[in-house]
Amino acid sequence: MKADVHIAWILTRGSDRREWWRISLTALGALLATGFALAAVTVAAVSGQVSIPYGHGLLNQPGERAGVVLTLLLLLVPVLGFLGQCARIGAVHRDRRMAGLRLAGASPAQVRRISALESAFACLAGSAGALAVFAAVLAGAGHMPPPAAWAAFMLVVLAVPVVAALVSALALRRVVASPLGWVRRVRPDSGPRTLLALLVPTALIAVALLVLADRNNRPGGVPVPFMVFAVVLLTGAGAVWLAGATASFMGRRLTLRAKSPAVLIAAGRLKDDPWAAARTHAALLLVTVVGVGFVGVRQVLLDELHRRSGYTAEDLDFYTTGIDLAGTAVLVALVISLFGLAVGTAESIATRRRGLAAQTAAGVPRVVLARTLLLETALPMAPAVLVAGIGGMAVHVAYATLVAPGSVPSMLPLLVPVLVYAACLLAAATSLPLLRRTAHPAELRFA
Repeated sequence: MKADVHIAWILTRGSDRREWWRISLTALGALLATGFALAAVTVAAVSGQVSIPYGHGLLNQPGERAGVVLTLLLLLVPVLGFLGQCARIGAVHRDRRMAGLRLAGASPAQVRRISALESAFACLAGSAGALAVFAAVLAGAGHMPPPAAWAAFMLVVLAVPVVAALVSALALRRVVASPLGWVRRVRPDSGPRTLLALLVPTALIAVALLVLADRNNRPGGVPVPFMVFAVVLLTGAGAVWLAGATASFMGRRLTLRAKSPAVLIAAGRLKDDPWAAARTHAALLLVTVVGVGFVGVRQVLLDELHRRSGYTAEDLDFYTTGIDLAGTAVLVALVISLFGLAVGTAESIATRRRGLAAQTAAGVPRVVLARTLLLETALPMAPAVLVAGIGGMAVHVAYATLVAPGSVPSMLPLLVPVLVYAACLLAAATSLPLLRRTAHPAELRFA
């Protein structure tokens, strides 16, 4: 292990210019993760009822602070997915280096471990930078956390690179480097694992429905947030599964019936690796479910607050600040997920650069390859986003039924899936300049 750490450090220092953008993105992801975790620790370190002149009293009560801490911790999910995407694209860019390690006697597992440690070093730089910025912000605000909080800060700074290394190792678990310079991915057999991934959230939602059915008979049943969490989890898992299943189905059908060259190439890619879309779009689909539900709940809650009398301006500011904070968290999660999609698309291009170069040399226009790239995102994403929107609307309708019986649910949340779908296509389009540089016949000299 000591030798692996030493090799990873040497390789990180010897990175060329083409790899510094990957290291910078990894450090940025670690900076965000550390910032969210440090903010959560700072809020959690406050005890009892206090008076904090921020957020219109949102941080004064322990219950509200617990909600803020939970929101900050949930933001770590898309950040970790983003770090996993960075790990994948980093491994493929260093294929010749990985092949050299294999020729020197390293096992495939050792190569993946060294690649994960390289990500850990980049994350350590990002987490240290986040601590420095956070300490400067605390000093400027005149707030001095207790010593226990500073110990937790240091633990977070050290834990983020460790977690990032584990995420990178998990993301690279099926990457195999050949001693001859060929990097490939071993694809898992779908079936039992996919079925298990669906049975777990299905069991959770079944338990939630039983609790909901029994709630009228028992006073003080399980709180509504548990029900919402179960619905979001099931819908998100179903949308992710649908993205992979749709990619597989469309790949098989369109390969036989497609007449457009772009559609035919995209169908071949989807048929070859249908679950790549599910891996890349998982965080985005979950954020879509939450975003649709949040927009609907926000509309119902604001309408109900304005309809009722007896609320002062300070009370309304308290509620609107909490709602805006939750909306900001959803927006941040969406932006991070879109960055992850852009990185995943770039990773896909880098993985297939020799195939793209061969297609260009055979006479395939680059505009056709660009359409293919967008179709690989658009085709499996459309039905998955639709299912995610349905799940979010279910949360909205259920909340409106509980809070304002007889009211007509707002149709505003239906715009969220449309905007997310358009944002996904724009995120995929950011990789088009990389496609123009990669799909060059000169890449064939490395084949």
